[in-house]
Amino acid sequence: MVRSRKLIGALALTGVAALTLAGCAAGGGGANSAAPSEEPEESQAAAGPTCEPATEPVGEVGGELSLKIGTALPVTGTLAFLGPPEIQGVNYAMSLINEYTETSGLTVEVVHGDSGDTDNKAYETEIPRLLSEDVSAIVGAASSGTSLQFIDQVVGAGVIQFSPANTSDAFTTYDDNCLYFRTAPSDVLQGAVHGNFLASEGYQTLGLIVLNDAYGTGLAKYITEAFEGAGGEVVADPTFNTGDTSFDAQISEVLAQDPEAITVISFDEAETLLPSLIEQGFAAEDLFLVDGNMSAYTDFPEGLLEGARGTYPGPTPEDVQEFVDGLDAYVAEAGVDALKDYTYAPESFDAVNLLALAALASGSTDPEAISGKLQEVSGGIEGGTKCTTFAECADIILEGGQADYDGVSSPITFDEVGDPTEGMINVYEYGPDNTYAPYEG
Repeated sequence: MVRSRKLIGALALTGVAALTLAGCAAGGGGANSAAPSEEPEESQAAAGPTCEPATEPVGEVGGELSLKIGTALPVTGTLAFLGPPEIQGVNYAMSLINEYTETSGLTVEVVHGDSGDTDNKAYETEIPRLLSEDVSAIVGAASSGTSLQFIDQVVGAGVIQFSPANTSDAFTTYDDNCLYFRTAPSDVLQGAVHGNFLASEGYQTLGLIVLNDAYGTGLAKYITEAFEGAGGEVVADPTFNTGDTSFDAQISEVLAQDPEAITVISFDEAETLLPSLIEQGFAAEDLFLVDGNMSAYTDFPEGLLEGARGTYPGPTPEDVQEFVDGLDAYVAEAGVDALKDYTYAPESFDAVNLLALAALASGSTDPEAISGKLQEVSGGIEGGTKCTTFAECADIILEGGQADYDGVSSPITFDEVGDPTEGMINVYEYGPDNTYAPYEG
C-alpha cells in the first residue's frame, strides 16, 4: 500500500445553519473547533430544491429486480489516478450484492464508462452511450467541474447521478429534479478544516494557486474564509485552467507576495506545479495540498516533498481495514492490477450499496422510485435500524423494517437535497519517499 493514513483532522456533522468541526489539534492532541454563526448562502440546504421522500414502495419488496448502473469515472484526464480505486469500489459492491441475490431477489449489473475531464471531454460521447443502456443511475464523475458538464443531461433523462467524489457546494442548491446524490462531503468542510489547520500551525499569510473550475474556486473560497476568519491573510490567489501546462505566471504572482505558506488546489497539474515551486526556493514544509492532488509522487526526486502537508476527506485504510482487505482480495481474484491506494473507493462502494438498497426498499428499478428511498436507507429519515452491509440492511427491508445504512466512508445520512450530513477530513504529511502518512505534529 503506497499510502498510510490516520485520522488527525475532523469528524464533522454539517447542519442547515452551521458547520461544526470537532477534531484533534495536530501535534497537540487538544480539541479544535470552529462553528461559524452562519453558513454561506450557497451551502445552505434550505436554499436548495428540497425533495419529499417516498413513504411506500411502488413495487413488490423481495420480488425479482435487475438494477443496471453506469459509471462515468475518470479513466482518462487529470483525475485518472482516481479511476482504479473508484471503479473497483463499484465492482466490489456489485459482487457482494449479487452474492445475496438468492435471498434479496436483486441483481446488479454495471456498465462502465469514462468521464474524462473538461479538457478531453470524454463525457460527450460516454454519457449518451450510458444513457442508451437504460441505466437507472450513473455513478460519477469524480470531478465537480466535470459532473456539472453533464448533470443536466443525466437528470433531464430521468436518471440518477450519484457521485462518490464531488465536493463543490454548487450541487447543494442545484436544480437536479431530486436525482443527484453524493457520498463525499462538501468543500465547506474541507475548506474550513484546511484554513483553520494553517492558522493553528502559526501561518499568518497564505498564497493560493487555484484550478479555475467549480471545485477549485469553491474550495479556495472556503479555505480563504476559514484562514482569514482565524486572523490570517490570503495575499495572492491566481487561477489556471484545465489543460494548462505552464504555471510560471501563477507561481511568480504568488512568490512575489512572499507568503509564509502556499496551498495548491489542482488535479494532476501538481506534477508540474510542486517541483517548480520548490525549485524556485519555496520550502516543501510550507507547501499544502488538497484532495485533488494528494497522491504518491514516487517519480519525484527522493525527498522533494518531504514535509509538505495536505487535507483529504474520507476514512483511512486503517480505519476500514476489513473493507480494504476484502477489496484487495476481490481485485486479486478479478486479475486486475493491485490498487496503489484507496482514494474514494469507500465512497464508490457506498454509492452502489445505497442505490441497491433504495431499489430494494422501493420494489423498483425506476430512478424516481429509487431516489425517493435514498434518504430513508441512508438514515436521513428517523426510525431506521442501523446496519453496515448490504446483506444486513436487505434482511431488515425484506422483513418489513426500515434500514439505516452506515457506510464504509461515513454514516452518510442524506439530507433533503442529497448531501451527506456527516464526513471526515484528515491531515497528512509527505515523507522522504514522496508518499504521505499521518501528520504527527
